[in-house]
Amino acid sequence: MNFQIQAFFDPVTATVTYVVHESVAGGACAIIDSVLDYDPKSGRSSTASADRVAQYVREQGLKTEWLLETHAHADHLSAAPYLQRQLGGVIAIGQSIRAVQGVFKNIFNLEPEFQLDGSQFGHLFNDGETFRIGALTATAIHVPGHTPADMAYLIGDAAFVGDTMFMPDVGTARCDFPGGDAHQLYRSIHRLLGLPEDTRLFMCHDYPPAGRDACWQTTVAEQRRANIHVRAGVSEDDFVAMRTKRDATLSMPTLILPAIQVNIRAGHLPPPEANGTRYLKIPIDAL
Repeated sequence: MNFQIQAFFDPVTATVTYVVHESVAGGACAIIDSVLDYDPKSGRSSTASADRVAQYVREQGLKTEWLLETHAHADHLSAAPYLQRQLGGVIAIGQSIRAVQGVFKNIFNLEPEFQLDGSQFGHLFNDGETFRIGALTATAIHVPGHTPADMAYLIGDAAFVGDTMFMPDVGTARCDFPGGDAHQLYRSIHRLLGLPEDTRLFMCHDYPPAGRDACWQTTVAEQRRANIHVRAGVSEDDFVAMRTKRDATLSMPTLILPAIQVNIRAGHLPPPEANGTRYLKIPIDAL
């Protein structure tokens, strides 16, 4: 398949948004893991990061068919509804988002009208489901562990792996959020590492060690050889022991409380209250 990938790195949240598109004028595209800028000190949102993506789509004359989420992110708010208003497209995620919604509806005591069926999204992918981006064929792959609903998207020789893995010198995602499971993550990662060794892997984040610039593309072969957490020869039990010990030392992401309650709504903000203002909740001693 002939296609192009344009990456947009947000240094505030260390998130990479991708535009994957056909290599023809006016071709179709998918936008993966968009970012809505949010200041937790003031509670104000803005769209500079998303506007960069929209500008590229318009300059290339692309038709947006999909706004894909790899999971309900805990480190940034999704800009999918904003980009949908600007560019069109269907907001989609894995069908296991319903399990995540069930957990967090209770934690945030969301309004009774909030549905636990994933209907806030335009499409819910099943494991192994194929879909089209214009003439391109893509496959959704369920890769739980970081959360129950994580999906990777395989398009040609490129896999967008969400938070399953990071660059080889950073390792893997945490598993201590509600519904996370280090055993599942190990198996999900090895499912991805079972792809052909020249498959390009595109990370959702990069947290570079000192002295390295941010980067987000590697290969299956490089992850098998050098990933500090799951390189070849690391057993499942060893990985789970490492991941459990490491997760116990990690603080919560800065934006987890605002991000999760927005992202389980497909990026939509909560409904306004009687005074016309929308509010995000901060549960005390819940996480």
